Amino acid sequence: MAIATNGKQAAKAEKPSKIGGAATWADDRLGLATIAKKQIRKVFPDHWSFMLGEIALWSFVVLLLTGVFLTLWFKPSMAEVTYMGSYDQLRGLHMSEAYASTLEISFDVRGGLLMRQMHHWSAMLFIAAMFVHMMRVFFTGAFRKPRELNWVIGGLLLMLGILEGFAGYSLPDDLLSGTGLRIADGLMKSVPVLGTYVSFFAFGGEFPGDDIIPRLYTVHVLLIPGLLLALIGAHMLLLVYHKHTQWAGPGRTEENVVGFPMMPVYAAKAGGFFFIVFGVTALMGGLMQINPVWRFGPYNPAEVTAGSQPDWYMGVAEGLLRIMPGWETELFGFTLSWNVFIPGVVAPGIIFGLVLAYPFIEAWITGDKREHHLLQRPRNAPNRTAFMVAMMTLYGLLWAAGGNDILAVVFNLNLNYITYFMRVAVFVGPVIAFILARRWAISLQRHDQEALLHGYETGVIMRSPEGAYSERHLPIDPARAYTLTARDRDQVYALPSGEDENGVKAPGTRRNRLRAKLSHYWFAHNVQKPTREELEEAREHAEHELAMHSGGHQHMPAGDYLGDHELDGHPADGHQFDGRHDVHGEELRKH
Repeated sequence: MAIATNGKQAAKAEKPSKIGGAATWADDRLGLATIAKKQIRKVFPDHWSFMLGEIALWSFVVLLLTGVFLTLWFKPSMAEVTYMGSYDQLRGLHMSEAYASTLEISFDVRGGLLMRQMHHWSAMLFIAAMFVHMMRVFFTGAFRKPRELNWVIGGLLLMLGILEGFAGYSLPDDLLSGTGLRIADGLMKSVPVLGTYVSFFAFGGEFPGDDIIPRLYTVHVLLIPGLLLALIGAHMLLLVYHKHTQWAGPGRTEENVVGFPMMPVYAAKAGGFFFIVFGVTALMGGLMQINPVWRFGPYNPAEVTAGSQPDWYMGVAEGLLRIMPGWETELFGFTLSWNVFIPGVVAPGIIFGLVLAYPFIEAWITGDKREHHLLQRPRNAPNRTAFMVAMMTLYGLLWAAGGNDILAVVFNLNLNYITYFMRVAVFVGPVIAFILARRWAISLQRHDQEALLHGYETGVIMRSPEGAYSERHLPIDPARAYTLTARDRDQVYALPSGEDENGVKAPGTRRNRLRAKLSHYWFAHNVQKPTREELEEAREHAEHELAMHSGGHQHMPAGDYLGDHELDGHPADGHQFDGRHDVHGEELRKH
């Protein structure tokens, strides 16, 4: 019987399984197989630094899992109750229902304290991983076209993560979290004209009001998580659409991706990494105490905990508030509190906006409109690297300033002196850090150029008959040479003519002049990679020197000798034991 081989439909099993039949039914109506077939073979590069984003992702998953557990017992109410639970030191005290339910989760619900601490640690880890991930993206230039929007999405995720963390640790209504809410109330009220209205709306009246905990709860479990999920989805879709960046190396270009497919390799690795993150978070939650709310007691607006500190990611705002001078202005009978508004509202907004806008600022300065899929080494972008180092320095100083009282007590220093020092350091420190990091990066560029042109230092010292010494150099590995040369030459922006052919002043002349100056500062001091001719000349020179050394000869100027002939020489005594060749039968020469 003849069998047709030119059918238009794929062959099907005579008796398909129930699972296969259900999958076929769904695919006929949704077309999922066509989409999945392409995506499960999507290739992702492999490098340890790419796992920083995964830590943030899996920490968020742990947050969702532990958060669902906590919502089953937490009561977001500010109604006053008398605590009669297991913790003796607080029994009989009046407190809000939110604080009482937090104590119940901690002491009476099986596994409740573990879940609370896992939730808090995973929140800290989530924000920390996003911070470090964005630093990696920034240092390597992974935000460049076409990924500028993904950089903005990442920045929004970080901001929402910080707000989510603040809302979360404010929910227990203990004395420490209440102090944080008091600061938030002050920030709201510092806004001219609208401040008091915003505060009354948020708290449901004069602070602390009766509505802030239920409202924060809604924001914490519904609004911000929904936004985070949407932005994470958009972030991942753009990641797949643009393809993942990769480090330069042999076989890697702007047009391809070298790595492993999504299925089965990357999915298995990602799944295993999730369990690692979950396990580490569980260990931290079980062994490392965090936010012991029972030690602080219920919130009372007339009290404040001594040495109170927010979670680490709020340290910048805390530091800005503590070192700001007490500037106020009386205007038409109203007090404008610049000492709260500028450090608490304006300065964080400027810093955050500058970081989000950086990809567009750099693209304008450099005039680079090309797509980039290969990562840059930080040394090859000295100004960008120096900018991030300056921002890290500013962050560290402000973080330290946020604990000026702790520093004064621990190190027995004067609190006012610490504050005065920080007021100067936050301006001087980042500038010094920028200059040092920039010069360091340029020096590393120069080192790369020396390695390309002259090879690496072997540690073998050669001696000529005249007694002169020099170190032997060998060409670097071809793969490393490829990596060092896999970068574009920097082009300084040339200022166009300020007038057209009719002598009319061209629009945007001032802007172009500023751009030309910035571009000159950006690139003028960079050490460019060697040209093809320079590399060829260096290769020929290296081969010539290697041939001379291999023959027991070397060309070595010594003293005032200016000759141009070869001098016989031999390795200095002791270097026959450098580990580079067989030493059987070797011994130190006797003089």
